[in-house]
Amino acid sequence: MGDGTAQTPFRFISCHGLQQMLGRTAHDEQELLQHLEEVPIESIHHHTHAYFLRHPYLAGAYPNDFATWAAIQVRDRVLGERLAIVDPFDFQDLEALRNALIATVDDHLTHMPTVPRVVYGEPFYFMTTTLVEIPTGLEAKILKEFRERVAQAEVAVVYYHLLEAPRRRRPTFDAWMDAQGEGILAEQVRRLHPYTSDLEGLRARILTLCDGALAVHRSEGTGDGH
Repeated sequence: MGDGTAQTPFRFISCHGLQQMLGRTAHDEQELLQHLEEVPIESIHHHTHAYFLRHPYLAGAYPNDFATWAAIQVRDRVLGERLAIVDPFDFQDLEALRNALIATVDDHLTHMPTVPRVVYGEPFYFMTTTLVEIPTGLEAKILKEFRERVAQAEVAVVYYHLLEAPRRRRPTFDAWMDAQGEGILAEQVRRLHPYTSDLEGLRARILTLCDGALAVHRSEGTGDGH
C-alpha cells in the first residue's frame, strides 16, 4: 500500500443525457426485431446502459427498455423476462450486445403462433442519448476525501465514473484507487455489478467499501487515508 496521497487529485464529473427520437417505432415484436437490426449502435446503448442514468433509484424487474416494453406494454412477460436477463455489462462491445438481443427476440418469435403486439399499451420509440459531461468542482487527494465526495455528489457522478468512463477511456474510480496504492479496494470496486443494483445502491456499496479500507488504515496506524 502506498502513502495514500495522490499526486493528481481525482476530479469528479457528472453528466446529463440529451435524448433524441430516431423516428423508428415498433408496434409489435417483429418490428422491434427489425429495428434492433438497423438502428445506430448508440440507440442500443440508450435503451440498455443509459437506462440506469434515467432510473437511478430503482432498476426494476426489467432493467432495460426492451424488456420493460415487452413485459408492460405488449404484456409478453416471457419475452420481458428473457430480455431482462441479457446483462449489457457482460459484453465487450455494443455490437455483441445487439446480437444477443436480436437472437433473444428472434428465438422467442419462432415459438409464437402469432406475433405479440401492442393492444392497449404504447409502441416502442427508439431513441439515442448524447451524454454531456458536467464538471462538479469536487476533487479528492486522499481516500477519506474521496469517500466524502462520493457521498455528497449527485448520483449521476457514480453513473459516469463507474459505467461510462471505462467505455470513454476517462478517469475511473478503480484506476485512481490503484494509483493510491489501494489495490484491494480497487479490485472490490471493479467487481461491483451494475445490473444487480441501481445507482444509489452502487453508491452505498462504494461508501461501504471505502469505510472498510479506512478502518484498515486506522487499525494499521496509517490514519485517515494519507
